[in-house]
Amino acid sequence: MKYISLGELQVSRIGLGAMSMSGFYNVGEGSEAESIRTIHRALDLGVTHLDTAEIYGPYTNEELVGQALKGRRDQVVLATKFGLVSHADEGSPGLDSSPANIRVAVEGSLKRLGTDHIDLYYQHRVDPKIPIEDTIGAVAELVAEGKVRYVGLSEAAPATIRRAHAVHPITALQTEYSLWTRDPEDELLPLLRELGIGFVPYSPLGHGFLTGQIRSTADLADDDWRKTNPRFVGENLQRNLRIVDEVQATAAEVGATPAQIALAWLLAQGNDIAPIPGTKRVARVEENTAADAVELSAAQLERLGNLTPAAGERHEEHVMAAIDR
Repeated sequence: MKYISLGELQVSRIGLGAMSMSGFYNVGEGSEAESIRTIHRALDLGVTHLDTAEIYGPYTNEELVGQALKGRRDQVVLATKFGLVSHADEGSPGLDSSPANIRVAVEGSLKRLGTDHIDLYYQHRVDPKIPIEDTIGAVAELVAEGKVRYVGLSEAAPATIRRAHAVHPITALQTEYSLWTRDPEDELLPLLRELGIGFVPYSPLGHGFLTGQIRSTADLADDDWRKTNPRFVGENLQRNLRIVDEVQATAAEVGATPAQIALAWLLAQGNDIAPIPGTKRVARVEENTAADAVELSAAQLERLGNLTPAAGERHEEHVMAAIDR
């Protein structure tokens, strides 16, 4: 496994997103034991970047990660997120990045994760009710107290990132980026490189679409949220299969899997990019981490880079409303 720097924070080029271990996607039956084995296997393969959030569950994902890391905490850069749980409202889902809420959130995360510090603490979504300066100021106090090492933002707009970075250095920005979602290339990536902020793409496999395993919504469980995602339905789905077909063709040329090709393309976009593909399967962790060794030719990179991005919004309207603020 190769390693890169997100600002001053060194992480494995390929990390592990833990969200799907706590009920998201509903990709077949899983178990807590299997999820823990998956985390342990990732660590054995050199993965040092592990990503969770208090809203996953809520809470149960952090508890699971904390259990898995017993005796191995010093092997990982541990990232979690605040701001989508309102502790003033009895822990209900809802935007709340007030300093008071952050104080409650961090104590809960520390306890569940079984640690005395969080390596990378993200604001999960920008809260329009609270000035970003107040939010980052509160997290900066946690840095001064040693409870947090580095500060991150997720799905924040460029202007918000600049304002936040002026209060306290932002180490990483997390948003969706893949052959399926190319939006960050226009404005976001140049800004992050100007400010020296690392980039952590989530859903680097297009919510599983780029693996080639999904050709129809019939391939998804009835309660899978992707069944209503604009990119997975109707004409959009048919258009988007062209991306998958090209990824699969490249995989056949290289002797790799489509997932590995999608990740290899992403890694080739810069040494400040550290994707966090999510899984709860040991086999998928082994497959994803092996993408670090896949080398694409200049012609293959160009061909993939020239693909038309996915048709349709990446989320439903109410979800998109909380993005890029």
